[in-house]
Amino acid sequence: MRRGGANLMKWSRGTYNPPGTDNKQEDNKQTDDANVPASLQHTLDNFKDCTDLIHHTFPEINVNLVYFGHLVGSDELFRDVITPLTNVRENEVQALLTRNQYKLTPDSKSLIKGILNGQAAIFHNDKAYLIDIYKPGSRSIEQSETETVITGPHDSFIETATANLSLIRRRVKSSHLKVIKLEVGEVSKSTVYLLYIDGIANMEYVRELTDRINLIEVDAVYDGNMLIQYIDDSPNSVFPLFSTTERVDTAVSKLVAGRIVGILDGSPSVFAAPSSFFEFMASPDDYYQRWSTGTAIRVLRFIALIITLTFTALYVSVTTYHYEMIPEALLLTITESRSKVPFPPIYEALLMEITIELLREAGARLPTKIGQTIGIVGGIVIGQAAVQAGFTSNILIIAVASSAIASFVIPSYVMSASIRLIRFGLIIMAGILGDLGIALGIAYLVVHLSGLTSLNSSYLTPVSPNNFNDWRDVFIRAPFWALTRRPTQSRSPNAVRNRMRK
Repeated sequence: MRRGGANLMKWSRGTYNPPGTDNKQEDNKQTDDANVPASLQHTLDNFKDCTDLIHHTFPEINVNLVYFGHLVGSDELFRDVITPLTNVRENEVQALLTRNQYKLTPDSKSLIKGILNGQAAIFHNDKAYLIDIYKPGSRSIEQSETETVITGPHDSFIETATANLSLIRRRVKSSHLKVIKLEVGEVSKSTVYLLYIDGIANMEYVRELTDRINLIEVDAVYDGNMLIQYIDDSPNSVFPLFSTTERVDTAVSKLVAGRIVGILDGSPSVFAAPSSFFEFMASPDDYYQRWSTGTAIRVLRFIALIITLTFTALYVSVTTYHYEMIPEALLLTITESRSKVPFPPIYEALLMEITIELLREAGARLPTKIGQTIGIVGGIVIGQAAVQAGFTSNILIIAVASSAIASFVIPSYVMSASIRLIRFGLIIMAGILGDLGIALGIAYLVVHLSGLTSLNSSYLTPVSPNNFNDWRDVFIRAPFWALTRRPTQSRSPNAVRNRMRK
């Protein structure tokens, strides 16, 4: 072996020649290309004009090195590639490249794909090798900003799929945890990992989800929330059919329950299937508290669901058609409050609901501290000014504020957004047909939910089809000793998950 071989290395970044270069420089390039192996030349031609491609040459040992600097780890590059190549003689290169970390790659397509996936390509004579030193920059593992943690683990997924896999492997130390690697996006070539626990997950679901992802033909997929819109059963439905999360503990609980978890490289959101409507009303924090406290909070969420759906619509219905429903002691107050409002209740309600949604979106898009100020101050100032100007009544302000607060109680943001959209439909139905309109709207909602499926399983499980055993982990959070079986929706071949007694 020979030391001090750094002088052997020459390097260039990219293969791009800017317009206007002289012919002499081009002639020199053609002369150099005559001595370049065909596999290297083909690779450089494919990455023409990629100025971020790095090409090292080791002329005295007849070795070329090609990689993307921002996709590889600098420590791994120097330890596993640069240092060995700068301290080896020409007759020792072939022996060096027979080590396990160097993979002989005769296929040019695989070679190009490997470079794009963060591997370094080593060309020696007419042979090409790949070594995996993929380590792109990524943010640190922190607490999720979209799923607030009250009690429980504070780590959450990031945009690097391999890091997300390691977070799950740290919690599920079992050889039964299986991982399927897929690819989606004709241009982006994004990697998708499907995780399931062998012996617990139903393989029909695994095959169905795999087939759906393989059938996707699209240029690029950027996020897990985007991917599930290509593979869900009813893409035109307003309801989310796949649950998504950034919390590691939530994803692990889905796996143990017999569901399949999907991770898209570049997205911090992982998805799980099959899912039911009632999953979106549960929070991981329910399981980290006493069961009585968790049950009370879960019941409160269902009450909040009813309030956010119907409270404003009920106000419109009562003040438009059904004054007889108002208690006599309250009737005078409502009449006096509405005496200065020139608009019908439906216009009044829609105006305030749209204003609330504008404030909500403004608060979400602005920086955190400014957004909170906009939400609080804007709601108070606009609400008070609207009442004084005679645009709305005090009672409606209370109804709209109660509906908005109740929507925040729903743990899932995507489900909360769907419920808020449906609320507008119920308000319009109430303004047209009164209580009958609300009844028809809710009836249509129930029928629509009954017809939805997630991976061909009922979206309203365990209510339709009914299974009282599952109710212990849906409408309430029963004690752990009572949660003996996995959800029936997962159709697990191993249904028993808890054999402990009281």
